[in-house]
Amino acid sequence: MHSKNKKIVVQQMWTKTLVFMIFMLFISAGTFAQEKKQIAGTVYDNTGNLVPGASVIETGTKNATTTDFDGKFSLSVAVGNSIEVSFIGSTTQKIQITETTKNVDVRLQNDGYLLAEVQVVSVGYGTQKRSDLTGAISTVRSEDLVKGTISSTEQVLQGKVAGLNIIRPSGDPAAGSTLRLRGGTSLTASNSPLIVVDGIAGVDINVVQPSDIKSVDVLKDASATAIYGSRGANGVIIITTKSGTKGVSVTYSGLSSIGYVANHLDLLSANQWRGHVRQTGNMDAIDYGGNTDWQKELEQTAISQSHTLSINSGKADSGFRTSLSYLNNEGVIKSTGLERLSGNVSAYQYLGDNKDVKFDMGLFANIDKWHPLDYRIFERAYNLNPTIPVYDANGEFTSVGGTIYENPVEILTNRTVDNERHRLLGYFKTEVKFLNDFQAVANISLEHNAVQGSTYKPSYAVMEGRTEDGYAQKTYAEYQNAQGELYVNYTKVIDKHNISALTGYSYLENIYQGFGAQRSGFVSDTFSYNNLGAGYNYRLGDVYSYKGKSNLVSFYARANYGYDGKYLFTGTVRRDGSSRFGENNKWGVFPSASAAWRISNEDFMSSSKDWLGNLKLRVGYGVTGNQEGIGEYKSLSILGVGNDSYYDPVTGTWSLAYSPKQNPNPDLKWESTEQLNVGIDFTLFNRVTGSFEWYSKTTKDLLYTYEVPQPPYLVGTMLANVGEMSNKGVELTLNADIIKGDKFSWDANLTLGHNVQKIEKLSNTTYETDVINSGSLHGLSGMSGQYSQIIAEGYPVGTFWGFENAGLDADGKILYYNAAGDKVLGDVLVDADKRDLGNIQPDLTLGIGMNFTYGSFDLGVTGYGMFGQKALNATNMMLNDPNRLPAFNVPDDFLNSGITSAPKYSSYWIEDASFFRLQTLSVGYTLPLKYKSSKLRLYLMGENLAVFTKYKGVDPEIGLNAQDGSDQTGLASPGIDKYNNYPRPTTISVGLNFTINN
Repeated sequence: MHSKNKKIVVQQMWTKTLVFMIFMLFISAGTFAQEKKQIAGTVYDNTGNLVPGASVIETGTKNATTTDFDGKFSLSVAVGNSIEVSFIGSTTQKIQITETTKNVDVRLQNDGYLLAEVQVVSVGYGTQKRSDLTGAISTVRSEDLVKGTISSTEQVLQGKVAGLNIIRPSGDPAAGSTLRLRGGTSLTASNSPLIVVDGIAGVDINVVQPSDIKSVDVLKDASATAIYGSRGANGVIIITTKSGTKGVSVTYSGLSSIGYVANHLDLLSANQWRGHVRQTGNMDAIDYGGNTDWQKELEQTAISQSHTLSINSGKADSGFRTSLSYLNNEGVIKSTGLERLSGNVSAYQYLGDNKDVKFDMGLFANIDKWHPLDYRIFERAYNLNPTIPVYDANGEFTSVGGTIYENPVEILTNRTVDNERHRLLGYFKTEVKFLNDFQAVANISLEHNAVQGSTYKPSYAVMEGRTEDGYAQKTYAEYQNAQGELYVNYTKVIDKHNISALTGYSYLENIYQGFGAQRSGFVSDTFSYNNLGAGYNYRLGDVYSYKGKSNLVSFYARANYGYDGKYLFTGTVRRDGSSRFGENNKWGVFPSASAAWRISNEDFMSSSKDWLGNLKLRVGYGVTGNQEGIGEYKSLSILGVGNDSYYDPVTGTWSLAYSPKQNPNPDLKWESTEQLNVGIDFTLFNRVTGSFEWYSKTTKDLLYTYEVPQPPYLVGTMLANVGEMSNKGVELTLNADIIKGDKFSWDANLTLGHNVQKIEKLSNTTYETDVINSGSLHGLSGMSGQYSQIIAEGYPVGTFWGFENAGLDADGKILYYNAAGDKVLGDVLVDADKRDLGNIQPDLTLGIGMNFTYGSFDLGVTGYGMFGQKALNATNMMLNDPNRLPAFNVPDDFLNSGITSAPKYSSYWIEDASFFRLQTLSVGYTLPLKYKSSKLRLYLMGENLAVFTKYKGVDPEIGLNAQDGSDQTGLASPGIDKYNNYPRPTTISVGLNFTINN
C-alpha cells in the first residue's frame, strides 16, 4: 500500500474513533445528567441550633453551596457520590447520596481542636482567640449554664468552673450565694470576684437574667486580672450578653414548677413525746393535747413559674435584641418568695462602607419584690413541745409563754415585711477604626440600685409587737456608679509576628445614700407601716440618714506579642488612684506578665497530632489589689454623736456632744495579692479538651481593725494594713465528646479544684494580735461570749478551735482530752486544752455534667460537690440537751444517745460536711417545625433530686456569711449551722422553648 493511501486509511480510522468518542461522551453526559439528584437539607450544631454559613460540597468536585440563615441548603449531587458539610469549630460530616436520598438533616459535632483555635474569649477591654491566651481563663457558654428555677444569676455557674466555689446555703428564693475563686483573700474587705457585664465593671450580677447571657469568662490568675488593678484580687467574672444577630426571630421560654422540702430534722412526734413521758414517769410534763409537726406547719408546696420573651432582628450593618422576663419563685416556707420583672434592650449600628464606626448601647432593668424571713422561726419550731396545737380553742394562735418559746406560725403570720429592689444598668459605647490598625473605644455607663424596706409588727404580735404597742419601720438605701472608659487598641500582623497593644483611661464615681425611720406605740394597727407619725413613742436613734462618695481613677496598658503562632507573650500594667485610702497611699501600681508556648505547633510534635493537639504551656505572674467592700473615709479622723452631753449656757439646754469615733491613718491602702500561675492546655484524640492549673498566691497588707493604746490615740481601735495570707492549689477541667454521631451523641464535662489556705502573718512591730476570735456562738443558750473558731498564723480562716471529745463516761457525761492527753470532764478544762478541730475549707470541689442526644430527644444531668470540709452543727448541739425534756423537743436519736450532760462546744458537734448534690436532671424533646426551621422543645426537669452526705443537719451546704446579710466577709459565723438553715426544696418543672424564625 502506498504511503498516501496509508495516510488516508489512518485519518479515516482517527475520524471514526473521534466520532465514536464524542458520541459516547454525549451518551455518558446524558446518563450522568439523569443520575443527578437535587438534595435539600438543614444543618444543626451539636445543641440543635441552626447553622447558617456552613459549607456543603460534593466530594471530589467544585460543586458547592452554603447554608442560608435558616441553616438550609440545596445542591444537585450525582447519585452514588457524597457531600461533605463543614463549619468552623466543627468536625466535617460526610453523607452518602443514594437514589432514595431526598432530604438530609446534618448535625455537626464540636471539634475540640478547632474550637480552641477559633473560640473568642473576653479578656477585659477586648477579646482574644483562646489559642492566643497566656492567662488562666475558663469559659462557660450559654448552653452549658445551669438551667432551672434560677432566682440569683450566679447560680448558673455552680459547679461549672474549676476553683470557683458558689455556696448557696439557703433555699430561700430571695437569698443569694457566696462566691470564692481560689480561696478568700481578705479578712475585712469583700472576697467576691469582680463582676463585669458587657464591659461595665463592678455591677450587680442580678442586673442580668440567665436567659440574656451569651457566655461567661472567668479570669482566674493575676496575669489575666491585673488589667482591673485594685479590683481584681478575687478574680473577675466577665458576662457577655446576647445581642442582635442576622435575621428576625422570636423566642419564648416558659417554666412551671412545684417544690417541696427535701429534708427535715428528725424530732420527736407528739406520740413519741408522750411515750417518753410515760416511760420516764415525768410528772412535770404537760400534754397540751395537740399533735403538731412544727416544721411542716411553716411549710408549703411552692408553685413557681418563669416566662421570657425575646425578639431578635439584625442586618449586615445593624441589629437589636430585646427581652422581657417574669419570675414568680415561691418559697417552701410560707410567705417567702421572690417576684421579679426584668427587661433589657440592646442595639448596634455600623457606619461607613467599611464599618469603621460602630455604636452600641444596652439597657437592663428589673424590679424585685420579696418578704424577708425572720429566721427565729426555725429555732422556735425546733423548741416547741409537739403536743402544743397551733391554734387554741378560740381559734387564736396558741401562746404558752417563755423565752424562745413563741409560736413560730404566729411570728410568720402576724408580721408584714415587704421589700422592693430596683436595678438599672445602661451604657453607650462607640468604636472607631482608624489608620488601618487602630481602634478607639469610648464607653459611658450608669448603674443604679435602690432597696426599700417596710416592716410592721402589730400590737397583738408576740415579742416586739406586744411589748412596744406596735412597731413600724421604713428604710431606703441606694447606690449609683457612673463610669467612663476611653481606650485604644492597636493590632498588626507582620509576617510571623502578631502584635497588639492597648492603652486606656477609666473614671468611676460611686455615690451611696440612705435613710430610715421607725416608731412604736400605735393606738391603731390600721395604718400598718404607712403612717409612722401615728406612733407616740419616739426614741433617740429612731431616725437616721447617711451619704457617701468615692472615686477611682485608672490608667492601664496591655501588650501582646506572638511569633509564628508558637510563642506568646503578654504584659499588663494598671495604675489606680482611690479616694478611699490614706494620703500617703492614694495611688497603686499593679503589673503582670505571662508567656505561653504552643508546643503542638512545633515540627517535632507532628507525629503525635493524631492523638495530641493544642498542647500549650502557660506561665504568668502578677499583682492585683482589693479595695472592694472597704468603706469610705476609713483613713480620716471622724467625729460622731455619742452618749455624752454638754450644757449650753447660751440656750440653757443640754445637747449631745460630738466625740472622736475613728483614728486617722494616712498610710491606709489596698490589699495586694501576688500570684504565680502555671497551666497546661491540651486536646486528646480530638475528643477530650482540658486544662490543668497550679497556682500560688499571697495576699499582703491585709486590713484588720487592731486595738491601739489610749493615749496617744483618741480611739482604742485602728484599721491598718498588716497581715499576710496564702492560697495554693491545683485545678483540672475536662470536656469530652465521648460519642459523636448523626443520631446519638454523648458529651461530658468535669471540674476539680483543690485549695490550701493559711494565715502567714497577723502582726508587725506597730500592730499586734496573737489570735482573732471568730465563729461567734452568741445567741445560743449558755454560749454567750463564746467563739468556735480562730484566725491565727499557720491556720486557714474558719479553723474550729476547742476541746476534743473523748466519748462518754459510764454516767453518760461527755469526756474531753486535756493537753496531756488524759480524759477529763468539762468542768476542769482550761483554754490550754483547746486544739485544732478542723476547718471549713474543702479539700476538693467537684462539678460534673453530661448531655445525651438521640434523634430529637435530649437528656442532661449536672451535679456538684464539696469534700473534706467541717461544719459545726450548733443546732444539733443545742437540741441534744437532757434538760430540754419534757418542756422542749429533742431529736429522735437523742433518746438513745445516753448523753446526760449539758451541751458544751467541742469536736463532738463538729461533723464532716462533705456532700455531692444531684443538681439537675432533665429530659427533652425537640419538634422541628416546618415554618422556616422554627422549633419547639418540651422538657421535664428535676432539681436537687438527691444529696449524698453523712451530715446530720438539714443540708450540708452551709454558708460563710450571716443569713441576715450583716456580714459579707465570711468571718462572723462561717460553716456554722445555727438554727439558720432554710430548707432547700426539691423541684419538679415542666417547660418549653419555642423559636420562630422569619
